[in-house]
Amino acid sequence: MNTMTKDTMDKQQSPKSSLLAGWNTPPNLVTYSRIILVVIFLGLYIAAGPWGARNYAMRWAAAILFIIAASTDKLDGWMARKYNQVTELGKLMDPIADKLLTCATLIVAASFGELGPTVLGWIVVALFLLREIGITVMRFFVIDTGGKVIAAEWPGKLKTLFQCIGLAMLLLPFWQFAGGSGSNPMWLTVYLFVTYLVIYVALILCLYSGGIYLYNTFHGRKKAAK
Repeated sequence: MNTMTKDTMDKQQSPKSSLLAGWNTPPNLVTYSRIILVVIFLGLYIAAGPWGARNYAMRWAAAILFIIAASTDKLDGWMARKYNQVTELGKLMDPIADKLLTCATLIVAASFGELGPTVLGWIVVALFLLREIGITVMRFFVIDTGGKVIAAEWPGKLKTLFQCIGLAMLLLPFWQFAGGSGSNPMWLTVYLFVTYLVIYVALILCLYSGGIYLYNTFHGRKKAAK
């Protein structure tokens, strides 16, 4: 009876122990720093106003911080693999840091009317959020039931790349140099077209990679149960 009780307690505690193991490793500290950058970035982005109309300097600063936060995603992953410091917490927090950055940016962009017509912009945001929040909840579910977090596969990584490039292009206020003629010059029209194209490609990859993650999660659990 005591043995069964001890085994049961070990099983209940092991997921939490494995999750917190290595919480203070350098790669995880980089991830925490990225989350702090997201908060500062959002403050600047919102303060600058729609299209940076209130303060172009803040808009430029927000765009630069976004690029830094997005670029360091590769840094913590590279450090974790190179120095053999891959942890369950890192596999969980790294995508969450990405989601905080990209999802918060999408929400603010839609509220500012920077993703096109209002209804279309919020539909794009809703689809992104549905996938991102759903996968995050699924990751917590996998951990809570004693499984291991499934790392992002190449469609998910490609989605993040396109998403970050598209949002960075949207944040950079090059229209500041377009003049006040009332109509956009050709170079700006092409620039915005490419920007939205990249974001929509990211949306397609977002939904596709979400489907792959769900399949791998449930298919893997079914195989493990056999």
